[in-house]
Amino acid sequence: MRGPDRAAAARPRGRRGGSGLVKVVLATNNAKKLIELRRVCEGLGVEVLGLADVASYPEPAETETTFDGNALLKARACVAATGLPALADDSGIAVDALNGMPGVRSARWAGPGEGDEANLRLLLRQLTDLDGVRRGAQFVCALALVTPDGTEHVTRGVMPGRLATEPAGQNGFGYDPIFVPEGDQRTTAELTAAEKDAISHRGQAIRAMLPRLAELAGSAERAQQAEENR
Repeated sequence: MRGPDRAAAARPRGRRGGSGLVKVVLATNNAKKLIELRRVCEGLGVEVLGLADVASYPEPAETETTFDGNALLKARACVAATGLPALADDSGIAVDALNGMPGVRSARWAGPGEGDEANLRLLLRQLTDLDGVRRGAQFVCALALVTPDGTEHVTRGVMPGRLATEPAGQNGFGYDPIFVPEGDQRTTAELTAAEKDAISHRGQAIRAMLPRLAELAGSAERAQQAEENR
């Protein structure tokens, strides 16, 4: 990875892009998360960048014990490295029968280096003997926004439901193919993007953050206008 001096030289300059949108970095390499956030932020005056759009930097280990803590840890590191406002989420699945696990370890449940399929299959094996009544679970998301002046905001979303016995659906990612939202018979991997956005834990957290992002865009626009009027 490039050191801090090279990263600084390669940072996007200015708070607003050529399109007039304020730049905000989503601290993730997950393309599907990036698409999801960009979709919800359309028309807000915000250009959402991913980590592939900025100079690489050492990403922090997710050492906190809460979703809020890990989200803040990642957003703070991104602000420090890029000089731009940063968003970061930490999300996962909390299974009632496992006392809230995998929780913050959802992405690493099957062990370091394992992927979504291995995590999903391990979780299904751990619940093999449980019937539908005892397969309750929740998707949880904490979304943190940290700005260069040190201001921090955290929003949260929770989507209750249950776990299916077999994967179904081709949409989404992570545990979506085995999660059935409350009030539905389909997994979240069988929902359309619009249906998922309307009820998902991440969608809830993003919508709760939209006023903060709109405020950020408005402040940047006023600052730019003041500069132009000098």
